[in-house]
Amino acid sequence: MSKKIVKVGDIPCGSDELFLISGPCVIEDELTMMKTAEMLKEVSERLKIKVIYKSSFTKDNRSSLSYYQGPGLSEGVKMLGKIKEQFGFPVLTDIHSHDQADAAAEVCDVLQIPAYLCMQSSLLVASAKTGRVINIKHGQFLAPDNMKHPAQKCVDSGNDQIILTERGYAFGYNDLVVDPRAFYHMTNIGYPVVFDVTHCVRKYGIPSSDKKGGAREFLPVLARAGVASGIDGMFIETHPEPEKALCDAASQLCVYDLEEFLKPIIELHQVEVKYRAK
Repeated sequence: MSKKIVKVGDIPCGSDELFLISGPCVIEDELTMMKTAEMLKEVSERLKIKVIYKSSFTKDNRSSLSYYQGPGLSEGVKMLGKIKEQFGFPVLTDIHSHDQADAAAEVCDVLQIPAYLCMQSSLLVASAKTGRVINIKHGQFLAPDNMKHPAQKCVDSGNDQIILTERGYAFGYNDLVVDPRAFYHMTNIGYPVVFDVTHCVRKYGIPSSDKKGGAREFLPVLARAGVASGIDGMFIETHPEPEKALCDAASQLCVYDLEEFLKPIIELHQVEVKYRAK
């Protein structure tokens, strides 16, 4: 099956050009957001990799009400708009209910459907009807080839500008496993496939501020495996000081380490493209 090219700004997602979705897990103070955007801009220019800036205005599925959830829709979208204007990035945020879609779409180029909510029809329909690109994250509970169903809900609502993102499959208690077969199945659905590597190393049930709440040491090997499997984009949550991040502190990558992290990934992607062309 041929794969659709989905344009996000000037980024042809699904082409032979690897792209990056990156930014802090959740919108924090302006200094943190701007520092991250500034470094991402430098990395993008030096490595010739195009970036979609990602951050969530609300994390509505945190395991405790006492954890930071974000600034909310109004303030969050305002911050993303400022980053978009100042740095020229397309921007992405996730939404959790259908009534957030239109307001988020006023600024955001991509609306993301969280993994837990990937089968929520009202959310998919409202997102699709905005006309924005829809990034649907693969639910931990769903066989990867069944991601065709939420994608079809968007198509049936008049929008085939779809990206599918792999972020690990539930295995046992509080563990996520990345099965490379998922990249094959999701690519065959016909849309660009992204690998969310930083969420795959989260240890659920453990606070993300705890060092045991993530296994960051596995990020390089998982990223290489995903690129070798033929993905179209990488999803890497980044932060200037991950250990102080207000969400997913144990799994985000330090933005100042991002350039060296990406170099072998980009080289491997170029090899994979040549192999695919044979």
